[in-house]
Amino acid sequence: MRWLIPALAVGAFASPALAHTSERGIVMLLPTGYYMAGGALAVAASFLVLMFLPQSLVRTWAARRDMAVDRVATPTTAASAVACGFLVFLLLAGWIGNTDPLRNPLPLTVWTLWWIGLTLAQAVLGDVWAVLNPWRAPYRMLRWLLARFAGMTDPPWAYPASAGYWPAVAGFLGFAWFELVDLAPDNPSRLALVTAAYTGVTLIAMALFGERAWLERGECFSVFFGLVARLSPLAWTAPDPTHPGRWRLRLDFPGAALIRFEPLPASGVLFVLLTLATVSFDGLNKTFWWLGLGGINPLEFPGRSAVMTRNSVGLLMAWATLAALYGLTVALGARLARRGPALANDLGAFALSILPISLGYHAAHYLTVLLVNGQYAVLAFNDPLGQGWNLFGLAGQYPKVSFLSDFHTVAVIWAAQAACIVLGHIVAVLIAHLITIDRCRDARAAVVSQLPLAAVMVAYTWFGLWLLATPIAG
Repeated sequence: MRWLIPALAVGAFASPALAHTSERGIVMLLPTGYYMAGGALAVAASFLVLMFLPQSLVRTWAARRDMAVDRVATPTTAASAVACGFLVFLLLAGWIGNTDPLRNPLPLTVWTLWWIGLTLAQAVLGDVWAVLNPWRAPYRMLRWLLARFAGMTDPPWAYPASAGYWPAVAGFLGFAWFELVDLAPDNPSRLALVTAAYTGVTLIAMALFGERAWLERGECFSVFFGLVARLSPLAWTAPDPTHPGRWRLRLDFPGAALIRFEPLPASGVLFVLLTLATVSFDGLNKTFWWLGLGGINPLEFPGRSAVMTRNSVGLLMAWATLAALYGLTVALGARLARRGPALANDLGAFALSILPISLGYHAAHYLTVLLVNGQYAVLAFNDPLGQGWNLFGLAGQYPKVSFLSDFHTVAVIWAAQAACIVLGHIVAVLIAHLITIDRCRDARAAVVSQLPLAAVMVAYTWFGLWLLATPIAG
């Protein structure tokens, strides 16, 4: 009775509690709903501020500014040759190195340093990938050999205009499926095989259609990185004829280069939407909500093999839903502004404003992966082929992950992730506004046409912060 009575008293004040929480289930002192509401309100406020600011002031604020900085033009062939040699070394490590993905440099380089780190570097520094692309040098060598011994100075085929960005769409969709659905995308030998096969296909396509045409329209990563680079505040302009070999640096408002970019065709619009759908579904596919839809207990996650079909369908559904939502939003804005005849052109122009949102989700979603797996990558290069080497004297060292258990550090990480999502949407609102005032001379029509898109951006901010905070399984 001494134990029963206190137990009954405590039970009378019981309330529901989470049985389990995982790496994204961060419990903050300030309720998560407040962060979500605050982020959504910040995006809405940015739209309201832009709506009342004079258009001339907005244009001046986003105008390009010169900087008195020059640099010598980078020899892209030499840089590409070095990158190609590094790629060959990584493939070798994938085939003969350590089978543990966290100790092999190939998966850590591809999924952490390249896919996460290089994407963020593109948005800050500009088109780094154009210099480091590992396929330029071998293609130029192949072209030289064909010209020397076969007399082929030009590609046999011209890239068809009707193809648009469709090859890039297919390539990126395959990449997204491999990352999110495949059984073992980080298995070193499996990843090495896929990477080698993609390299072969890329070189053949470049030989058939030419380097520039294929990389600008057909090769999905060059297309993706090229678009992301237009978000960079740094813009390197072509060499001045009076000073050959030197490039001039200009300072842009982040994303201002997108305003001067020609409207995308339908294939380009779907490509941009696919990049956002991929990172969004990557955040959704292990949430308790998504697994619950399939009758899966998130506390007993059955593994990727049990969800391959539903995740394949889910990825396509996420893409289709975003495409339909975007199309309806732009169509409604055009109707409100009485710009019906310009709808097709508006769809291609406003798609560019989605890129800051895609980048913001990318940075927020992968931040902790970069912080942890970046350390694993450094340690993997200490013994890249699994031969017991100690190249950097790091043998016996282990990644430091204690910061994920410290409340103050976790609070900073959460704030940084939330800021990435909110700032991505705010920049998107600004870019959409600048695109609108360039295309719509009537001030009232410009504001009215943006209302549906701004409303969707506010709602997607809420959704993104919910994805960031909700627990996941696996």
